[in-house]
Amino acid sequence: MGVYNKLYNYLPVGAQNLAISVFGYTWKQRRFGGEFSLALKEFKDRENFTGEQWCDYTTVQLQKLLLHAVDTVPFYKESFKQLGISRSALAKFSLSDISKLPFLEKNDLRKFGTSTLLSHVREKGGEFFPSSGSTGTPTQILFSYPMHQRWSAGFEARIRHWAGVDRFTPRGTIGGRRVVPDGYAQAPFYRYNFIEKQVYFSAYHISAEHARNYLEGIVRHRVQYMTGYAMSNFFLARFLEEKNLEVPPLKAVITSSEKLTDAMRETFKRVYQCKSFDSWSGLEACGLVSECEQGSLHISPDLGLVELLDDSGNPVKPGEVGEVVCTGFVNYDQPLIRYRIGDLMRLGDKPCTCGRAMPVIKEIIGRIEDTVVGKDGREMVRFHGIFINLPNLIEAQIIQHTLDEFEIKVVTNGRWTSEEAATITKRMISQLGDIRLHINQVDALVRNPSGKFPAVISHVKRTS
Repeated sequence: MGVYNKLYNYLPVGAQNLAISVFGYTWKQRRFGGEFSLALKEFKDRENFTGEQWCDYTTVQLQKLLLHAVDTVPFYKESFKQLGISRSALAKFSLSDISKLPFLEKNDLRKFGTSTLLSHVREKGGEFFPSSGSTGTPTQILFSYPMHQRWSAGFEARIRHWAGVDRFTPRGTIGGRRVVPDGYAQAPFYRYNFIEKQVYFSAYHISAEHARNYLEGIVRHRVQYMTGYAMSNFFLARFLEEKNLEVPPLKAVITSSEKLTDAMRETFKRVYQCKSFDSWSGLEACGLVSECEQGSLHISPDLGLVELLDDSGNPVKPGEVGEVVCTGFVNYDQPLIRYRIGDLMRLGDKPCTCGRAMPVIKEIIGRIEDTVVGKDGREMVRFHGIFINLPNLIEAQIIQHTLDEFEIKVVTNGRWTSEEAATITKRMISQLGDIRLHINQVDALVRNPSGKFPAVISHVKRTS
């Protein structure tokens, strides 16, 4: 992949579009072939379940997963044995018994995710995908072809369809892929995947100066909805508005990765003349929360059992905030059971008028990350890829002190090397240009009462 990326950087824009489209073809086949169509129908049918049907369905899925885990996954076989939980007990597990099982910590997934957390009975086409690593060493999640298709079907049914679009609708995406080569400062700041009718916009060049070029990509390729990072989409919409550019109406804005605020929703409505839809999941693919047509956030119980727990590990009451703990139902090759994913949500206190008997979340609290302001006025968040493939890094935090002075605090395992520091420096400069960077090793990062820390802190405020 590294050789491919280097070659891509030297191709002309037209050839880069072709390369992205070739990748888009293989990616489309991986997600939407095989089991996808049948799984999509089943997800749509289950939306009519009653509360009792959801309880029965979830119980069966939990028992099935636990039996598979104890039979084929060494990590869980040993864990359940140490707790004295027999196979016969797992076969009769109820939803109320879930608290008897231990939590799966993120460090466990990092340490055992490619070894003892894997089943020895696996589906075809397994490939590991790394998380973004925005706050430290990425986790590695195993996606088989069938699992990827099941997850994609859930995403299609509960996110795109609820927003009034589908996988065939032309879209614009702002995410972490570096489609515009490092240091490339000339338009266009987007590339086109014609296989999926997807315009992929750079998340690293969004500014007032470049807004017109981003709009050109939207108009030229008839984009009908925007998706990707909430903050990056917000920055673009705000610059389009500030430049008084005429923007065609869209069908929806579907955001991810950061909290979708009321201010963002209002901006999207003014600029794109459409509703925006919030959602929450993650590369771990063990839980999904998405916004329906009526504006309520629903848990999808058929993608995973989502618990919201207080500091004592007990389920929160309606209206209260709880830590998100997930048990995924689509990945049997690398089961994640009671995984502490590291986010917070507020449980809903009334049913939704859409009529679906799917649990309601009142608020995805998550974490609103600070924004980095570049010297040329561009605004960035979510430093995807900065910390990937650094084996001695545990956690990291980016701090912007001035427009061109940055600090990165790193927590390591004690075997940190100058080469790893140099790698971070190179990646930061490729993303931000000529900056001064200080990398400091610390024993620990300062956390808030919920145990989290901000991935990005900026002391520089935008002037416009």
